[in-house]
Amino acid sequence: MYEKYFAELNDNQKLAVSSPEQTLIVLAGAGSGKTRVLTHRVAWLSEQCAVSPYSILAVTFTNKAAAEMRSRIEQLLGFPAHGLWIGTFHGLAHRLLRAHWQQARLEQHFQILDSDDQFRLIKRLLKANNIDDTMWPPKQVQWFINNKKDEGLRAKDLSYHSDNYNNTLINIYELYQTACDQSSLVDFSELLLRCYELLQQNTDVLNHYQQRFSHILVDEFQDTNTIQYAWLKLLATESTCLTIVGDDDQSIYGWRGAKVENIYRFQRDYPNPQIIKLEQNYRSTGNILNAANAVIANNDRLGKNLWTSGHDGEKITLYAAFNEIDEARFIAARIKDWCEQAGCRREIAILYRSNAQSRIIEETLLQSNIAYRVYGGFRFFERAEIKDALAYLRLLVNRNDDAAFERVVNTPTRGIGERTLSELRDHARSQFQSLWQAASFLVKQSHFSARANNALQTFLTLIDSMQQRTADLTLDDQIGLVIQMSRLVNAYEKEGSEKAHARIENLDELINAAAQYSNEDSDMTPLDGFLSYAVLESGETQGQADEDCVHLMTLHSAKGLEFPLVFMTGVEEELFPHQRSSEDLQRLQEERRLCYVGITRAMQKLYLTYAEYRRLHGRIDLHHPSRFIKEIPDDLVDEVRPKTTITKPFGHNIKQRSLRPSASSQQHSLGFRIGQTISHPKFGEGVILNFEGQGSQTKVQVQFADTGLKWLVAAYANLTAV
Repeated sequence: MYEKYFAELNDNQKLAVSSPEQTLIVLAGAGSGKTRVLTHRVAWLSEQCAVSPYSILAVTFTNKAAAEMRSRIEQLLGFPAHGLWIGTFHGLAHRLLRAHWQQARLEQHFQILDSDDQFRLIKRLLKANNIDDTMWPPKQVQWFINNKKDEGLRAKDLSYHSDNYNNTLINIYELYQTACDQSSLVDFSELLLRCYELLQQNTDVLNHYQQRFSHILVDEFQDTNTIQYAWLKLLATESTCLTIVGDDDQSIYGWRGAKVENIYRFQRDYPNPQIIKLEQNYRSTGNILNAANAVIANNDRLGKNLWTSGHDGEKITLYAAFNEIDEARFIAARIKDWCEQAGCRREIAILYRSNAQSRIIEETLLQSNIAYRVYGGFRFFERAEIKDALAYLRLLVNRNDDAAFERVVNTPTRGIGERTLSELRDHARSQFQSLWQAASFLVKQSHFSARANNALQTFLTLIDSMQQRTADLTLDDQIGLVIQMSRLVNAYEKEGSEKAHARIENLDELINAAAQYSNEDSDMTPLDGFLSYAVLESGETQGQADEDCVHLMTLHSAKGLEFPLVFMTGVEEELFPHQRSSEDLQRLQEERRLCYVGITRAMQKLYLTYAEYRRLHGRIDLHHPSRFIKEIPDDLVDEVRPKTTITKPFGHNIKQRSLRPSASSQQHSLGFRIGQTISHPKFGEGVILNFEGQGSQTKVQVQFADTGLKWLVAAYANLTAV
C-alpha cells in the first residue's frame, strides 16, 4: 500500500524518508515539501521498519501543522492517529503534565493562563504591591518572566545586583510565580519549563519516556528556543533515532527566543549526522526563487539553492512611490487589474514589516471598494465574550483560579464594586488564600455591606449551582447551561446593538465547538480537555480562507503561507531592514531571512514597493531603497516609475544610481518639489508630500507642523519656499 505514496517523492525526499541513519538533519527550503517528508517518514518507519507508531514522538510548532501531520499520517497508515504522540511543544508538554500532575507539583485540575490573563494577573500584582507600573510596565514584566522561563531560569536562579530596576523585576517574578502556584495556574512558558523539570527531577518518569520514544522527529527546528532544545536533549538518549527538519534561512523569531544557532549546535551535540538538503521548490516561479537565493546568499548559513522544474514566470516588479499614499494607490490599482483578469482577492497578500504601515493601505482599499482582512485580528477564543464564558467554566473545575474569578465576579454586573474587590484581594493576600476562599470566609462573617455581601453570596451560590446542575450533562449541554445561568446572553440582549448580537452568535458557536470537540485524553474530563484545547488553540486560526478578500499581514505572520500574488511594501532602509537591526550583524541577518521568507510566499507574481518619503510614527522621512533590493540581480527586476507631472529621470538600473534620490529630480512644474519645506500665510511651515492634477487645478499635499495634513490648490495657496 505504502509504495504508491513513496513513488510520489523526489529523490532527495525519498532519501530523507528512508534514511537508516540514527541522526538525520533535513535542511528543507521554502516550499520543498518538508511536511510530506515528515509524515512519510513516520509511515515508512511504521510500515517498512516495523516501528510501532506509538513509539514515535513528532513535534512541531503550530496546532495547524500538527493537525495536518496527523491527518496525512492517518491517510498513509490507514488507521486513526488520535493516540499518537504528534503535537506542538506546548501541547505535548501539557499532555505530560496532565498525566504526571503530582510529580510536577500541580493540582489535578490546573488551568492554563493565556497571554491576556497573564497580563491581567501581572497588572493586579503590581497594583497590590504598590509597584509603579510606569517604571515597570506590565507588558515589559510579562516579557521578562516569559523570557527567563524560555531560558530555563526560575527567579531563584537569577542574581541580584545593585541595579534596583532588575532586582524589582526578579521580585515581581517571584510574586507572580507564587500567585500562579496558589491558584494552580500555568502559563505557556511554564508548560515547557515545568515539563522539563518534571523529567529532570523524576528519573522514573524520564526513563519511561526515553524507553518509549525510540524515534523523535522535530519540525521547524530553527525556531526552537533554549528550553525546547534542552527538553529534546533530555528525552533523546544515545539509542534514540533523532530526525530534525528545519531551514536556517527561515529563522525569523529571534525576538521571541528562537535560536537559529540550535541547528548548528545540534551538529556539535550529535556528531556526524547525515545531512540531506531539500532544494526543489514546488511553490514559486524560477525568477522569484532566483531573487530569494540572491538575497539570502549574503548571510552566513548552511547553504542550499532553491530551484524549480517549472517556468521562470514574470519578473519581479519594483515600484518607487513618492510616499505611502502613492504606494497604497499603486497596490489598489494592481489588485483591480488582477481581479479584472479573472483573479480572486483571496489569492492576494500585502506584507509589511510594521503593523503601523497597514493604516494607509486599509484606508485606500476601503476607498477602492476592495474587501480585505487583517490577518491576526481577534481570534475566536480570544474574544471577550468567549473568554467570559470560559472563565465561568474554569471556576467549575478550579475554584482557586483567581484570574477567572476576577474576570466574571461582576460580569454581567451584579453590584460588586472595586472597593469590595480590593478588600477581597487584601484579605486573600494576607491570609495566603485564593479570592474564592477569601470571599467565602468574609461573606460568612458579613464583612461587607448588606448589598455587597448579598451580591458576593449570590455569585458563590451561582457557581456551586452551575456545577451541580451540569455534572451529568454532555459537554455541549454543560456549556450551554452555564452560559444560560451566567446571564451573559441576557446582558447582550438588553444592549441590543449589532455588536451585542454578534457576541450572542459567538456564544452559540462556543456550544457548537464543544459539540464537535473530541476528548483524546482519558486522564481528563471532557470539560478539562476542552478548556485546555481552547487556550492552546487561541493563537492559531487566523483569517477565513474561504472569504474572497485581500490578506494584510506582517512579514512574520506570513511564514508558512503562500499566495499567487504578493506585495512586499515599505522595502526601505530603517524600515526593512528595521533601523534597530541595521548596525547589528545578527539582527541584520534575521531581517534578511525575513525578506527571504517574504519573497518565497509568492507563487506567481511578486511586487516590491518602497516610498521615497514616508510618514510613520508622526514623522516624515526621506528613505533609501532597502539594501535587499540592491541584492536582487537586475535581470530579475522590472522597475516601474509613477506616471505624473513630476519628472524623475532615473536610470533603469537601481544599483547604478544613488540610493538617495536627488532633490532636483523631484522638481514640479510649479517650482516646488516633494520633501521641500514651505511656508503658508495662515498655517505656517510644512513639508510637501504630494502633488495631484495639472495646470491651474494642481493640488499640493502639505504636512504642517501645527495644523496637520492639508490639500491646497497650488494656484491660490501663496506658498513660499523656506
